[in-house]
Amino acid sequence: MFRNSLGLFSVSALSGLLFAGQVAAQDTIKIGLVMPLTGVLGPVGKQAVAGARLYVAQHGDVVAGHTIELIVKDDASIPDNSKRLTQELILSDKVAILGGGLTPNVLAVAPLVNESKTATVVMVSGTSIVTERSPYFVRTSWTHAQQASVLANWVAKNGSKRVTIIASDWAPGHEASGVFSATFTEAGGTIVEALKVPLANPDFAPFLQRARDGNPDTLFIFVPAGQAAILAKQFVERGLDKSGIKLIGPGDIADDEDLPGMSDAMVGTVTAGFYSAHHGSALNKEYVAAFKKANGNVRPNFVSVGAYDGMHLIYEALKRTDGKTDGPALVEAMKGMAWESPRGPMSIDPKTRDVVQDIYIRRVEKVDGTLYSVEFETFKAVADPAKLAIK
Repeated sequence: MFRNSLGLFSVSALSGLLFAGQVAAQDTIKIGLVMPLTGVLGPVGKQAVAGARLYVAQHGDVVAGHTIELIVKDDASIPDNSKRLTQELILSDKVAILGGGLTPNVLAVAPLVNESKTATVVMVSGTSIVTERSPYFVRTSWTHAQQASVLANWVAKNGSKRVTIIASDWAPGHEASGVFSATFTEAGGTIVEALKVPLANPDFAPFLQRARDGNPDTLFIFVPAGQAAILAKQFVERGLDKSGIKLIGPGDIADDEDLPGMSDAMVGTVTAGFYSAHHGSALNKEYVAAFKKANGNVRPNFVSVGAYDGMHLIYEALKRTDGKTDGPALVEAMKGMAWESPRGPMSIDPKTRDVVQDIYIRRVEKVDGTLYSVEFETFKAVADPAKLAIK
């Protein structure tokens, strides 16, 4: 629920301002991105913004006869900031379309999006419930359940019997660990223990030690992109790399931006993810080269491609509506859209407005002296299974 101080405008007043703004700026379509550029998850937002800007640079800033203008705001990973900045974007900047970031922040702006009927592409959040909070939310990122369910079934069939879970204590961590636990248990495995780690300033060492004491054969870890390097360092320091315990997790723990600086102890780590910079398609090779050139040789990660594809969805929807930015019309145009992404084939489920994509089982390997997640098995067209898995 947003506070009264953020809801000063009635539906009619807000709609009137939006209409006036659209008439006055009909030659320019403003797209607002509210992302964490500073704070604990600043690296996530920077990857997203870089992906969005790369798409505009590659495809031009004119769509259906209208100039595209990106307006980027830093919410510093704080939901209250997201609400304030989103209201400013809608009322003061007259944005026609929004791009959403982290789960708590996207949930915080849902009432504003619903009131203004603003088409919003969820480019980062991976929590299943997000698209249920607004009929104007359409997702191009991923869901944690897609990755966790595929991985749970795969490891259950490939030798894992006893798994300990270590997950960040926030909504994405809860969902990833919950879906993995339910799916793995149903497949005949045992969850030894599920440990929750604070999101801010995490110290993984005591949790890793406790996990080792439980004597599992496998350790499932979920941490947000940007914290994987710390985890890998402490994994080695606690001696788990020599313990015989297999390390697995969603793609976040083998984040492409972090991997080049991580220990060789990560070699052999198995993850389930929807994007790797090592993905072998010609389109992805072009994407990686362009991203690195535009961003000081930084490797693109899965967050970047969620925003890159988010801009693709917006551009194609605007073409279908002939440049009209009416929220319901744009969302309708987005439903069922399918295309080839740097990640591989993907589409938008017309009923749920959620992403459908291939999920890859990958193993961290050293390629030409650098760590990459190398795909070796593909699960085609995976939709979000969270609701079924949780029941």
